[in-house]
Amino acid sequence: MRAAVITSPRRIDIVEAPIPKPDSSQILVRVDGCGVCASNVPPWEGKPWFTYPMPPGALGHEAWGRIEEVGSAVRDFQKADRVAVCSTHAYADYDVCDVSSAIKLPEVLDDGPFPGEPLGCAMNIFRRSDIGKDDTVAIVGIGFLGALLTQLASATGAHVIALARRRFALDLAKEMGAAQLITLDDHAVENVKNLTHGKFCDVVIECTGKQWPLDVASELTRERGRLVIAGYHQDGPRKINMQLWNWRGLDVVNAHERDPRVYVDGIRQAVRAVAAGLLNPAPLYTHFFPLERLDAALSMAARRPDGFIKAVITT
Repeated sequence: MRAAVITSPRRIDIVEAPIPKPDSSQILVRVDGCGVCASNVPPWEGKPWFTYPMPPGALGHEAWGRIEEVGSAVRDFQKADRVAVCSTHAYADYDVCDVSSAIKLPEVLDDGPFPGEPLGCAMNIFRRSDIGKDDTVAIVGIGFLGALLTQLASATGAHVIALARRRFALDLAKEMGAAQLITLDDHAVENVKNLTHGKFCDVVIECTGKQWPLDVASELTRERGRLVIAGYHQDGPRKINMQLWNWRGLDVVNAHERDPRVYVDGIRQAVRAVAAGLLNPAPLYTHFFPLERLDAALSMAARRPDGFIKAVITT
């Protein structure tokens, strides 16, 4: 099979690799596609704590496809089932995963991409955010995750304020149901303060994984409000304004899950929500690349030009 190998920072080779063999409790999936996660960018760019070359297919973890082979102990799946999987080497033609990490996709979802991991992540973050219909919610950063959370929060009846640097992203947030749009700049805190008559927001969800937007998100959270950390802060320590957090008595929720069962349950919820038309991620898949152009997809994910939300690798 073909597999992408990150051999050194900003260098990707497409190699021939053996097709993995599933053990008794695993399935082999012929990958149809894999989403490109923002968390892939630092390993591709190069940081001191990563080692190279990476294993074939590594970093790809947002895959879907059809089952090619099932292990001898697998009972609930069969060849040709279309599935979303939580695997870890899906920048390749095939990948394996434990059967507990696979979710069947209904026929109504046959025609489109379904990167289960980030969709399930959005559902789990939304659950942890505990948003009510009377809440004022600020979502800081409108990328793939922020746009999904805007849609989910708006559907509850909450009043959603979207903050982003890019005009394109703010326009998208409006399409997803945001009631008000604020440019994420040095005036953002004052503008939200004015919008909320000095009260700020009941729930603030930070979706960028960067220091300054985290600072802004903290300031937007009202006294006894809830600050939800949804951004993936993987590039080093962060400083927080503990004086502010103490004074306002904030509840701070780190919404990242690590239990594989919770991940899978989030994906199941996403399958139901998309199949029922309650969640529509289709407009967010903005750029498609073949496996041979994974480097271009990662470069675009790093630059985030106007019009870009989510890159998808097709095999």
